[in-house]
Amino acid sequence: MSKDKKDVTLSPSDDARRLGKTLIRTARFASLATFDAETGSPLASRVLLANDMDGTPIILISSLAAHTSALETDPQCCLLVGEPGKGDPLAHPRVSVFCKAARVESDAPELERLRRRFLSRHPKAKLYVDFPDFAFYRLVPQRADLNGGFGKAYALERDDFILSEDQWQALAEWEDSAVTHMNDDHADAVALYAEELLGQGKASWKLATLDPEGIDLVAGDLIARYWFDAPIVRGDAFQSKLVELAKRARGSQ
Repeated sequence: MSKDKKDVTLSPSDDARRLGKTLIRTARFASLATFDAETGSPLASRVLLANDMDGTPIILISSLAAHTSALETDPQCCLLVGEPGKGDPLAHPRVSVFCKAARVESDAPELERLRRRFLSRHPKAKLYVDFPDFAFYRLVPQRADLNGGFGKAYALERDDFILSEDQWQALAEWEDSAVTHMNDDHADAVALYAEELLGQGKASWKLATLDPEGIDLVAGDLIARYWFDAPIVRGDAFQSKLVELAKRARGSQ
């Protein structure tokens, strides 16, 4: 007689939600699980990763790749993100995101935004982003399983880690000019965000992307995220926040 298995999944706390979102928003790459188009067998591959403003994962893949035909045949897929550190790899946090893939067509209004956000993380992809066999896919999350380490398993619903459209839509058109302005005219402030507020080492830090909940900074292969205390949904309020952060960073020197 089989015994009922004990449910060890915890209800997500605010800290758990923050951890899950951090893993997803700061991952440079992910393991992608799909179903092989010809055999239906499980297929695992590695993809470069970025995010739309709401947190939805974005990938850029070639039609020549097996995982692309797999997604076109069956859009169900799963991403695994979270890098191991020292010691036992299973002691480090990771999250599995269950998604449905949606190709971004060449005339889609969001394509320019997704392209810019992806290339801000992966500038070397400029070499092939416009090749005719490459296309962006949005991996629309359905739910996620977060493992924060031993004894820290959480089931996350979509709303636990994906923003609603009304939270980010007003910032979408403002982001490109704001990022360009900060990197071109206030590179010193951007460096201070990383080095003084986030404790990162000195490097050629740039502001990569922003969203209502924070900003993402990059320097080569490094990604660092600064989380706001509360979401910001308007451009003018966001600009004031960036000024405030610069003052705080200079004050901590």
